[in-house]
Amino acid sequence: MPSLPKLASNFKFWEDRTISLAPSPSNFSSDDEPVLEIWGQHPLSGFVPVSGAKNSALVILAGAILCPDDCRIRNVPYLADVERMVQILIALGVKVRRNKDALEINAAHVEHSKAPYELVSQLRASFFAIGPILARLGVARIPLPGGCAIGARPVDLHVRGLQAMGADIQIDHGMVNATTRRGRRLQGAKIYLDYPSVGATETLMMAATLAEGETVLENAAQEPEVVDLANFCRAMGAKIRGAGSNTIVISGVPSLHSTDYSIIPDRIEAGTFLVAGAITRSEIVVGPVVPDHLTPLIAKLQAIGVQIVPDGPNRLRVLPRAEVYSATDVETLPYPGFPTDMQAQLMALLTLCEGDSVVSETVFENRLRHVAELNRMGADIRVKGNNALVRGVPFLSGAPVLATDLRASAALVLAGLAARGKTSISGLHHLDRGYEKLEQKLSQLGAKLQRVYPDGRVVEARRPVVSES
Repeated sequence: MPSLPKLASNFKFWEDRTISLAPSPSNFSSDDEPVLEIWGQHPLSGFVPVSGAKNSALVILAGAILCPDDCRIRNVPYLADVERMVQILIALGVKVRRNKDALEINAAHVEHSKAPYELVSQLRASFFAIGPILARLGVARIPLPGGCAIGARPVDLHVRGLQAMGADIQIDHGMVNATTRRGRRLQGAKIYLDYPSVGATETLMMAATLAEGETVLENAAQEPEVVDLANFCRAMGAKIRGAGSNTIVISGVPSLHSTDYSIIPDRIEAGTFLVAGAITRSEIVVGPVVPDHLTPLIAKLQAIGVQIVPDGPNRLRVLPRAEVYSATDVETLPYPGFPTDMQAQLMALLTLCEGDSVVSETVFENRLRHVAELNRMGADIRVKGNNALVRGVPFLSGAPVLATDLRASAALVLAGLAARGKTSISGLHHLDRGYEKLEQKLSQLGAKLQRVYPDGRVVEARRPVVSES
């Protein structure tokens, strides 16, 4: 491909920012953060654009470390998590520059030991950098990761996989120190994952691209974001086959080259908007999407009584035609099962469905904390273990509520859109981690909402001009 522009050493972020980047958890104070006020029961209509996939963007940014040349990554969303990942890359010696929705990256001078704990501890995806750094340099020092408090997400699968590829790994005082044996490259290996972990699959796949020989990942994660990462690596010259199945085969190559790559649409953001149309009984169009990525959610929405129909090659239309929504059961599972990242949003809709629904969370053990907040709004939900019994109610009522994690924040926004009266949501630093310009997009559809800051400033969501192309 043609050479990319020479990159600046600094990173200029949020150049056309329309929302405030929330404080990081390490210095967060509830006295500093705004509240999102939503006046519910306003009908929605029109087209809403879907941004690039957050979970793809984060791991593909880490994957750019594999290439010593310039890379351009397009369709990168403006998110707090993306900014943190970029800050981590810069700390590692990577040069990054934003040009509209693209990030231009040069990792020629990446270093192995500068990832700052205060950043890595806030973002689990930052740990993915250990595979590319170890593959490139033969040594990596990365702090143990952090992120949402939705349950234990150990890195033992990452560690055991890297060890199988010939890495010596020591964990000391919260730091993972990894080196290749006797200065050699990582070695291809046959690795079986006890659980189809997305993070472990991605870490080991990236590490294997530069390893000597062939690596086989069995019981690999099949999520679309794994396929997106594999396609990105292939665009740089990696030899990967089987991504999207439970067995991925990687034949190592000596080096990778420059590429210009566009990230897939965010299936979780798209799903959240589909539920927004359903919960407000509004006909809206969502795009761009990859419909196959949304199959489990569409099946549940149809079981409830919501029609989802194509509206062009990469758009979906929500048709909430049923007079009464019906309860349905849902169990979260690794892809292609129902995504855990849509569990909270669907539960918000189930609170208004006639009958009893059972929601079973099997992926994370601490991902039902939004139940208490939905109950504050008049929902009738009871929890036992990792199962929630949702008994439908006639309506929800606006109330002050607290977002406890990223997807819980989206669920509360959805509930607020449907509720009678005003809902005030705090904990917006979670929301800003994963939804780009959510308020502007909802306002464009006709929602009434605004951010109110402790000093009295009010930021009303603007209605941007959005093309449906």
